[in-house]
Amino acid sequence: MHRIYIIISYLAAPLVALLLFWKGLGNRAYWERFEERFGFGRSRLASPGIWVHAVSVGEVVAASSLIARLRERYPDYPVVVTTVTPTGAQRVRDLFGDDVLHSYAPYDTIGSVRRFFDRMQPRLAIVMETELWPNLYAACGARGIPLVLANARISPRSVQRYRRFIGLFRQALANGIVIAAQSAQDAERFLSLGANPERTFVTGNLKADVALPPGLAEAGKAFRRDCAAGRPVWVAASTHAGEEEAVLEAHARVRRALPDSLLLLVPRHPYRFAEVAALLESRGEPHGRRSTGQTPAASDPVYLVDSLGELPMFYAAADVAFVGGSLVPIGGHNLLEPAALAIPVLTGPHNFNAEDIAALLLAAGALEVVDDQQQLARVVTGLLLDPAGRQARGACAKRVVADSGGALERLLALIRPLLPEGPGR
Repeated sequence: MHRIYIIISYLAAPLVALLLFWKGLGNRAYWERFEERFGFGRSRLASPGIWVHAVSVGEVVAASSLIARLRERYPDYPVVVTTVTPTGAQRVRDLFGDDVLHSYAPYDTIGSVRRFFDRMQPRLAIVMETELWPNLYAACGARGIPLVLANARISPRSVQRYRRFIGLFRQALANGIVIAAQSAQDAERFLSLGANPERTFVTGNLKADVALPPGLAEAGKAFRRDCAAGRPVWVAASTHAGEEEAVLEAHARVRRALPDSLLLLVPRHPYRFAEVAALLESRGEPHGRRSTGQTPAASDPVYLVDSLGELPMFYAAADVAFVGGSLVPIGGHNLLEPAALAIPVLTGPHNFNAEDIAALLLAAGALEVVDDQQQLARVVTGLLLDPAGRQARGACAKRVVADSGGALERLLALIRPLLPEGPGR
């Protein structure tokens, strides 16, 4: 089956190139360093080091504490971080500057992977969350490069897809891979695909160990003081197509009880910023836009946050947080980020990307699941009218985050036997 996959990967390579070209029509960043997508490029590590792969912004943020600790613990090893998206690349630059090398991840053909490994010469590969690449995994095995799936997760829906190609993924997962799963459910799903039980561990969710940026709470309070003084504020974060309409309908209902309430609307993907702005225009919703430097006017019911890397500050500025990707079947996004700021958290019913965290927050009374825009409006209104209730829920949320920590140390303990103490060893 692997041979068939190799043929398919080469046949699909021109389609990948066309897809990147098409994406570049809307975002020229997809055309930058195009050759790196196929393993070429001039960038390379000064000496053999550590490779961390994080698909996009969310994975980069989750990996940030790990990367910082690796640089601290293994200062002789340079670090290369790969992403798939330009927004992920920008986040790497924002967080680490020139302290790490960034490259785009190679497409999973044998040639692309070989050229990437020849350039970077990694001594250790760490892949964040769920990226199952048969050719890359096989190359790690052939070159004797230890591979760790960190913060690994796999949804029930993904398991069903992977099982159609069970022979391929069983072979990929048999290459001595260490799996550091987010939850026991994730570990069981990897085992069902052929992972080695002796190399599969439950380490927890790294997102619980991500340190809040210094001054974050103060920045949120400053925004609130300068731009929304005296107004009830809620944030709808990481929204997807189909969710903005529901959120705006919910906000219209919230404003019947609280006419001066403000919605901070934060779409998940930058390429949809213009689309969401057009939606607001078509509905006749007065709004400010972060990208233009506007601040919300006192009469604006909505503020469109069409910028990158600022979501945590807007969580800190809000009274209530709804986390998107959950009213539509995307699987939900990071619930721990607002919880760490002691903000009451709401989500839709689709939370299969982090079902264990959702269960913990639900059990603690820190999370409420809303099924539709009517329920979203009702719960948001109730919380905005109940400061004591908000404070109690927020305290529960923060406590869950504190109790969920420790994944980073458990992961580092798995990495320690795999990495020599210095590049020469």
